[in-house]
Amino acid sequence: MRTPGIFIFGMVLAPCGWILELTSTVAPAWRTINNIPGESSDLVLQQGLWDICKTFTSSRDIQCNQQDTQYFSAQIIQIARGLMLSSLILNLIAIGVASAGVRCWTDKPQWTVAGVGGLLIFISGVLTIIPVAWYTHIMTSIFSTSTDVRVGYCLVLGFIGGIMEVLGGLVMSFGLCRCCSRRNRNERPRTFAVKPTRNPSPPHRAPTVSSVSSISSVSSVPYYSKQSEMDFTRAKRQQDSRPANSTAYKARPYDTDL
Repeated sequence: MRTPGIFIFGMVLAPCGWILELTSTVAPAWRTINNIPGESSDLVLQQGLWDICKTFTSSRDIQCNQQDTQYFSAQIIQIARGLMLSSLILNLIAIGVASAGVRCWTDKPQWTVAGVGGLLIFISGVLTIIPVAWYTHIMTSIFSTSTDVRVGYCLVLGFIGGIMEVLGGLVMSFGLCRCCSRRNRNERPRTFAVKPTRNPSPPHRAPTVSSVSSISSVSSVPYYSKQSEMDFTRAKRQQDSRPANSTAYKARPYDTDL
């Protein structure tokens, strides 16, 4: 059987979202700081969740592993680290569960398992969007040596990856609705065999009525009309009214004297 489209959609978006989410977590570019007082004008400070790098636009030199205890001690940094790592791990588990449910190598997918995998992917996307949106909202209030604070590309990748995971997981979670309603448009309906009885009754046959012409041609009894029957009755009555002997003896005149 062909793999349902909702599973293909989810299985494509989930790994893509995980790659973008991993890049957003590791790369040190959640925000960039320009025009730092006392520093070169071409210096750009890139700050992430785990590292801080100095970039010079004129020479394109990069110096990472910069220390900033005030920045890393911010509450949003600690929370974002935990949520992003949890999202990465959960997404891997969800992809494994969804792959076992989709079962592209078999004829019938497991809708419940695939739906649970989609629900986990959806939760993983939500865990990614929460810290990214929160960091974007309070980005300018985090400790900075300059007022020229800009959004880094990691926030953009985090938003895109989280949205892809949310969409893919939401579509795959429809498999739970399909399982609950017991509707499978891609499968044939089940047929139940009926056990035959020991003495099956013969099938009922509708009585057949023969035509008049066939009856008259087959029957050996002569057919009489109503007029012929009346003539027969009248002739019989006339016969009964006659004397028993039509040549009966008539008395002669001279026999009376005897």
